Formats: sequence, structure tokens, C-alpha cells
Amino acid sequence: MDKAKIKELVDVAIAENAELFLIELKFLPENKIYVEVDGDNGVSLKEVIRISRGVEHNLDREVEDFSLEVTTPDVANPLKVTRQYKKNLNRILKIELKDHSEIEGTLKNVTEDAVEMEWKAREPKPIGKGKITVVKNATIPFEDILVAKVKIIF
Repeated sequence: MDKAKIKELVDVAIAENAELFLIELKFLPENKIYVEVDGDNGVSLKEVIRISRGVEHNLDREVEDFSLEVTTPDVANPLKVTRQYKKNLNRILKIELKDHSEIEGTLKNVTEDAVEMEWKAREPKPIGKGKITVVKNATIPFEDILVAKVKIIF
């Protein structure tokens, strides 16, 4: 299987719509090709079909049999690429860090190498008994993130 040709076909199909971006391209056993695509404003079924056909119609099953799966990210799956973070600005994320601590808060900004989070926490009052609510902020480098998921609130 010509992986470079398939990668090129996927890139060309995605490039036809500037809102789309590739999350993952995997070559699995038994000639299975897995393509995961997302978009800044979601991905329509029409776009998934267009990408699938753009790849499939340029490969010859007579030469080598294969299966192709073009899909969009599942809401339960973690964020994988920077552009997914940008797409989810001002949404609540649950982030597990490499030290296994967790942060749950609002995604306020995304740079090329980090995310900025904001959340509220209850802390003891500086003077007297009781607690107060404070706003916390943190800049978290991507290299420190183990898993980040969008929290769905109903």
C-alpha cells in the first residue's frame, strides 16, 4: 500500500475546504485506512463522503484491496491537535496532566505551545473563618497535557 500517495490524496481532499483539518491518518492491519477529520464549524456528512470518494476513486482495488473509513471525532474522545483546542475556545475542558492532577475550567486562549485555562475555586478566607470563591488562571503547555476533553453540559 502506497502510504505517501494515500496521505497526499487525503491532504488534497481536505484542502478543498479551508475549514477542515486532519486529526489522524492511520494504516491498520489488513489494508484498513482510517481517516479522522474535523472542521472549525463541524463536518457535514456531505464532506465526509466527498473526502472518502476523493481517496477511494484514486486507488485501484484491482491492484490492492483495502477498506477506507473516514470519520469525525467522537465527543468522548480527547482533543488531539491544536486546531481542535482553538475550535473549543470558551468551552469547559477537563484536563488531566502528566502528573495525574486535573483541571476543569474554561478554555480562554490557545497558543502554538500552550492553553490558558480559567476556573473558580473555594479557598479559606485570608482572615477569619469560612471560604471565598476565587478565580484561578493557568497556562498549561501542551507537553504537560496527558488528556483533554470537552465537558458536555446539559
